[in-house]
Amino acid sequence: MAGGTIVSTGPIKNYNGGMTTFVFVTCFVAATGGLIFGYDLGISGGVTSMNEFLEKFFPSVYKKMNDGSSKESQYCKFDSELLTSFTSSLYVAALVASFFASAITRVFGRKISILIGGIVFLVGSIVNGLAQNVAMLIIGRLLLGVGVGFGNQSVPVYLSEMAPAKLRGGLNMGFQLAITIGILVANLVNYGTAQMKSNGWRWSLAIAAVPAIIMTVGSLLLPDTPNSLLERGHMEKAKSMLQKVRGTSDVDEEFQDLMDASEQSKLVEHPWRNIIQPRYRPQLVMAILIPFFQQLTGINVIMFYAPVLFKTLGFGDNASLMSAVISGLVNVVATFVSIFSVDKVGRRFLFLQGGIQMIICQIVVGVVIGLKFGINGEGSLSKGYANLVLILICIYVAAFAWSWGPLGWLVPSEIFPLEIRSAGQAINVSVNMFFTFIIAQVFLAMLCHMKFGLFLFFAAWEIVMTIFIYFFLPETKNVPIEEMNRVWKQHWFWSKYIPDEAITGGIQLPAGKTVA
Repeated sequence: MAGGTIVSTGPIKNYNGGMTTFVFVTCFVAATGGLIFGYDLGISGGVTSMNEFLEKFFPSVYKKMNDGSSKESQYCKFDSELLTSFTSSLYVAALVASFFASAITRVFGRKISILIGGIVFLVGSIVNGLAQNVAMLIIGRLLLGVGVGFGNQSVPVYLSEMAPAKLRGGLNMGFQLAITIGILVANLVNYGTAQMKSNGWRWSLAIAAVPAIIMTVGSLLLPDTPNSLLERGHMEKAKSMLQKVRGTSDVDEEFQDLMDASEQSKLVEHPWRNIIQPRYRPQLVMAILIPFFQQLTGINVIMFYAPVLFKTLGFGDNASLMSAVISGLVNVVATFVSIFSVDKVGRRFLFLQGGIQMIICQIVVGVVIGLKFGINGEGSLSKGYANLVLILICIYVAAFAWSWGPLGWLVPSEIFPLEIRSAGQAINVSVNMFFTFIIAQVFLAMLCHMKFGLFLFFAAWEIVMTIFIYFFLPETKNVPIEEMNRVWKQHWFWSKYIPDEAITGGIQLPAGKTVA
């Protein structure tokens, strides 16, 4: 792509070593940290569609739903600020916790942050399972949020640092796979507990303790990453760990690069102040806009409120929960597509293809609902049209699951230099959680007021984000983390921000080529 002077910086290094059983097992254990986030994403929507739960904690919503004489628009039956606060409060806590997690991750290591996240999430699940009033529900959700904030801040960084460069995408996506499995399990749990005569919602909320225990116990078994050990001054341990994770004793070149990065990071006393320097502008922009755009795909409308949404669209109680299970299953299967293709076809292709697919699905869903429900939401969907909407939503979920879902976590976690990596990931998580909170808080009100136009609203944003990726995100597949500056130096727009001294070695491209 034209648009800038390209600096020749030599070939990207290809370090010795590859996938080992040790790396696979440690990355598998670490990735289970995504279970807590996924379970929470899936569980809240199902619980808030259960009549017993609504009658106990949100009686006004329950009355509005079951009042046969009500002229309430189909779009507005679940519109309640208090109800959405139950879902969204978690993400405020996660936002704040991610900043504390950043400092702990940097000073004490990644595994300590994962451990803290698991323990706090476990306590929150117990409080929610025993809840007697809305206050206990919210307190439990806040504790869950702290756990999610710590887990989401540390796990993607851990995975990116442990994985070999050529397999980093697939291994890092183990985190997203765990999220999708957590969502699917939550949907299955909700479907099962909804059949119980009483207290089904308690079991749904309390079973969150299971992924929390898995994450907590798993963190105790994890080794520290070589990067983290070097960051904390344990040079011999770091080299020994690098040899272990790469499966070879010949790691001198990679270890030297890690030491150079570590020495540079020690010169940075204030990563939060340094991260706003022009030399880190490309990474900072990506860490803000990628999670921002990820939430404006509209995916959390589906993940949070799938049963509520399907119920609004005319599915019965059990049918809405089963529809959520179906979309959750699609989510898991499609994530495998990304895991096996991301290090072959690259990040950009998946971003662009998934974006186009989501745009089409959102527009068609919006048009179908608009035609059948009408402006006032007094219509209904026939079985055929309801099934069409479900199929379109599944196609949309599949597109997200192999594009913006996993890549929204992968790309920000792999692009930051060591000296600002913890701060960068904290920004990524906090932006993600902030806009997750916003979407969770306002979705039901937006559905009530924007009606079918809400789907067109998200489609418009998907057009914007797909254009952004096309012009501004370079390809990062197979690039070692410590070599990432060379990719930015090749980019038509970002090259002006990267000083020449930030490059040691470099990238050779064919004549006349630049990084898109």
